[in-house]
Amino acid sequence: MHMLMDFIANTGFAMADYRNFIMIGVGIVFIYLGIAKHYEPLLLVPIGFGILVGNIPVFKGLGLSIYENNSVLHYLYFGVTTGIYPALIFLGLGALTDFSTLLARPVLMLLGAAAQTGIFLTFLSALALGFAPNEAASIGIIGGADGPTAIFLTAKLAPSLIGPIAVAAYSYMALVPVIQPPIMKLLTTRRERLIKMEEPRHVSKRERIIFPVVAFLLCCFIAPAALPLLGMLCFGNLLKEAVVTERLAQAARTSILDSVTILLGITVGASTQADIFLTPKSVGIFVLGAASFGVATASGVLFAKVMNLFLRSKINPLLGAAGVSAVPDSARVVQIVGQKEDPTNFLLMHAMAPNISGVIGSAVAAGVLWSFMM
Repeated sequence: MHMLMDFIANTGFAMADYRNFIMIGVGIVFIYLGIAKHYEPLLLVPIGFGILVGNIPVFKGLGLSIYENNSVLHYLYFGVTTGIYPALIFLGLGALTDFSTLLARPVLMLLGAAAQTGIFLTFLSALALGFAPNEAASIGIIGGADGPTAIFLTAKLAPSLIGPIAVAAYSYMALVPVIQPPIMKLLTTRRERLIKMEEPRHVSKRERIIFPVVAFLLCCFIAPAALPLLGMLCFGNLLKEAVVTERLAQAARTSILDSVTILLGITVGASTQADIFLTPKSVGIFVLGAASFGVATASGVLFAKVMNLFLRSKINPLLGAAGVSAVPDSARVVQIVGQKEDPTNFLLMHAMAPNISGVIGSAVAAGVLWSFMM
């Protein structure tokens, strides 16, 4: 009987408290949204299962918790805390991305820059609410809707907040089809949503090869702290466009990207231990993150409307919503909203331009914030 009682006392059921079950419920919701609703399944399913892993109660000192130095999960988490995983994800994204739409109409880059307004406004709001400057910078970057960038900056400035910030960033990325359309419709008229874009010009192979080199040099001279992310993004894109390195590009966009996504997702999820994650600060991060994402979407749309005051060839203001870095989901949302007004209006190709520039813009913004906090 004594051995039986000891066994019962050592089970997770005996050691758990209500917070563990709350987080397990959150993990199940993430898995459900990924599988049933197709909301970023490649992200939400690993993160959701990681939340389940991180909220099984374990004894301290046995090397099981992600926060114990000698645990397997802790070693896997090393790629998050050092920024290795985000940099490798940017390598894969670069090898996947076609910059042709951006080069065909460079003016659309301004929409990606405008959408970064949400980052800096949220940074100032977090400061006003009493967050430390390094924490405020990490919270602000959620507005870029770029999970790897948010994780990278938080790992450098506020490692203790990686869990809530990463979960918030990826949650809002997954909920792009829910969050963005109401804002887009509120800020535009039907006449504006019906605007059709001109056919983009043809971009030569030479331009596509030169662009990642020039973009890397220009952006990293402006914000050297963005080097780890933009360097890998542009390198991956160069591998893709050079053709002679297609084998390397194929590895970057498939096996490397997929492997790193799995490891990042499950370790970020596992970092959400209830006793560390469920705090008033985490709630504040989720609220500010939602506000940041909403402001970023609105800023892009409104800036597109301002640009139309000066452009002879008008642009559809819906494209401004694609300025956030959720590639390619926000561009896809622009296409869906536009086609609800006119099924013959194809905006996806044009929306990829601000979408891609948003990725670059959020990385530069992260570099700027990091340099300020050093």
